[in-house]
Amino acid sequence: MGLRLSARILSTALLATLSACAVGPNFKRPAAPAASDYGKATPADTAVATQGTAGAAQHFTPDTDIPGEWWTLFNSQPLTSLVQQALKANPGVDAAQAALRQAHELYAAQRASFLPTIQGGFSAERARNPLGTLANPTSLPQVNPYYNLYTAQLDLSYSPDVFGGTRRTLEAAGAQVDAARYQLIATDVTLSSNVVVTAIQEAALRGQIIATERLLALQHQITDTARKQRSLGTTSDVDLLPQEAAEAQTAATLPPLQKQLGITRDALTALLGRLPSEEPAEVFHLEELTLPTELPVSLPSKLVAQRPDVLMAEANLHAASAQVGVAVANMLPQFAITADTGSAVLAIGQLFSPYTNFWSAGASLTQTLFDAGALLHRHRAAEAALDEAGAQYRAAVILACQNVADTLRALSADADALKADAEAERAARASFELARRQQLLGTISVIAMLNAEQTYRQAQIALIQAQANRYADTAGLFQALGGGWWNRPQGTFK
Repeated sequence: MGLRLSARILSTALLATLSACAVGPNFKRPAAPAASDYGKATPADTAVATQGTAGAAQHFTPDTDIPGEWWTLFNSQPLTSLVQQALKANPGVDAAQAALRQAHELYAAQRASFLPTIQGGFSAERARNPLGTLANPTSLPQVNPYYNLYTAQLDLSYSPDVFGGTRRTLEAAGAQVDAARYQLIATDVTLSSNVVVTAIQEAALRGQIIATERLLALQHQITDTARKQRSLGTTSDVDLLPQEAAEAQTAATLPPLQKQLGITRDALTALLGRLPSEEPAEVFHLEELTLPTELPVSLPSKLVAQRPDVLMAEANLHAASAQVGVAVANMLPQFAITADTGSAVLAIGQLFSPYTNFWSAGASLTQTLFDAGALLHRHRAAEAALDEAGAQYRAAVILACQNVADTLRALSADADALKADAEAERAARASFELARRQQLLGTISVIAMLNAEQTYRQAQIALIQAQANRYADTAGLFQALGGGWWNRPQGTFK
């Protein structure tokens, strides 16, 4: 009888829960930006900078999909290998994966709130009855004041989700799962981009060090020649001292480059999830990389569905919206259903024997009548949090579009800068070759020839920097567009 009554009460409560409406706002995904491009930053094809490294024209194709492993477009197996190693071993990725697993488990735990909680218990008690003041609780003749009491019982408790507070809490937990997933994706995209950019920086530094060492050797030759000429009286300190100063200035630029190369190697090692003593064997040179020439440009309306930081902000907005519903539900009456059944006996062997069973069932409704405005203020706080999440989402959208626009501007400027530096390098090289031929014919001095080569080596350094900028900004465009994570193998981010 008791169990049947409890089942009827519970069935009625479940039916009421399923038919009830959830209070609070229903989340609607924010509208995508209406802009069709990135304003003046939207480029045409870039100029052909040079026939050498990183000099090809780049073509921008609107609304084209992005490869999941975009770094392979640089056609460098060592680079591809390091990116893959980093994605497997970087502790930041491990932490993001653990956070996603935690969010999944919290969601599963919250989902259990829709079902009743049943607890089983058993207790054993030894007691003495005061003979002169109380009746024997066992209803037996008062002969022995000592007795044992054994109780086994099941307790059921259930809170029907009449106003949808539990559903809104589950909705918020689901949104937090989405946020954790997009955080993992953002970590992945940022890490792959950082590995590529760091490798490009290493290659640029190696090129600059080689050019600087050659320039320093040339300046040392010029200085030695000037000293010999001064000792012969064919030149003076007016010619020697500026050359010594120039050599010293060039020598001063070499240690910072070597220092930066070492720091860059350490950074690359750390991205792979290794200690400095486990530096990778791979080294990089700009001429071993290929510049991607076909570049996608996603429309702003599609960008917001690709960028993991924008999607994470949207998930946070969804969670904040659900929390408003939770706060509203907490202000309304709270329902509870309880039931218990069991057996209580004086001898453990008599458990569940006839006439030892007991049961009870009940329902309750509570409504907060006075709490000094605490529930009202919590509701207002939830609405303020929703406004904050909305503003943060709008800021994420603006930042995403700004990142793409900045990168497009940079790529256009990079091509022009590389073209100018390549022309300067060609002119300096031609001047040096002419000076070398003239020096062999005896029409100019060795110092004049070495000065021409010095100018050529300086132009080489500027060209290397321009090439590295073009590679790095190309990688930056792929990151700004979202990194193509949606084209990775299914299940990568679950």
